[in-house]
Amino acid sequence: MDGIFEHQDSNGGGGVITNGDTQWMTAGSGLLHIERPPEALVASGGLFHGVQLWVNLPRAQKMASPRYQDLRGNDSALLTTQDGGALVRVIAGDVAGHRGPGITTTPITLLHATVSPGARMSIPWQPEFNALVYVLAGEGTVGPKQQPFRKGQLAVLGHGDWLAVAASASQSVAEPNLEVLVLGGRPIREPIAWAGPFVMNNRAELVQAFEDFQAGRLGRIPAVHGAPTTIVEG
Repeated sequence: MDGIFEHQDSNGGGGVITNGDTQWMTAGSGLLHIERPPEALVASGGLFHGVQLWVNLPRAQKMASPRYQDLRGNDSALLTTQDGGALVRVIAGDVAGHRGPGITTTPITLLHATVSPGARMSIPWQPEFNALVYVLAGEGTVGPKQQPFRKGQLAVLGHGDWLAVAASASQSVAEPNLEVLVLGGRPIREPIAWAGPFVMNNRAELVQAFEDFQAGRLGRIPAVHGAPTTIVEG
């Protein structure tokens, strides 16, 4: 949202993002990666503001080949309400027939919306999806009961085919609009085993993931293409 961020991974993926851009990395069968602000930004004391989200993969796709997507802000589908009170950036998934550039393994919708003071945003939603709304800035209400929420709060919504968010008429000078991330997808409904950077389905898979990492099977940065993928004991 603000600043500059770099990505590099052991699969050869990498890029630099800035305002409005998205890096979408699928770890799949495993890789090493690093995300960081450039040295010049750190040295200058520049501002950086971004969000990192982890999305689980179903068991059948956990060993998929790693993938990296560099999604520019101007590639997002841009939508607005009839009165122009809200700007919606569709990063992944589909909203009212408008698709975002992100390619997802399972059905997911992710969007970033800016809602002007006193304005209301209602968007169609897949009834089989769950739905989360995280407030990045400002304050307003969410859902049919107009539940108040503000910066730093996450609303977990119930079943429905529409999603409604409204911005309070009065906002702070520092944050003049309501900014929200709206995300959701088709629930996987599988057991989860998590430790460190690994999310698997059971403890045995977690142990294997740590062993693969410790044995160097996840590659190295920078990537070495064509390198052996098996460990040879000497």
